[in-house]
Amino acid sequence: MYGYELHHIRSAELIRRAEHQRLVREAIRGRRAARREAAERSAHGSAETESHTFRLRRHRPPHAA
Repeated sequence: MYGYELHHIRSAELIRRAEHQRLVREAIRGRRAARREAAERSAHGSAETESHTFRLRRHRPPHAA
């Protein structure tokens, strides 16, 4: 009987831990999404007001003398 009760206690603890970890992951995912959305909003806002100054430069190897 003792082993059966111990099994249920362990099982309940594992379920509580899994639920807590799921809530933590969900909270982190929400914060990341909010941060990403804020970054996109600020990027779009600054891109509309500023001219296109960013140019990709092609790095070329040095020429032989």
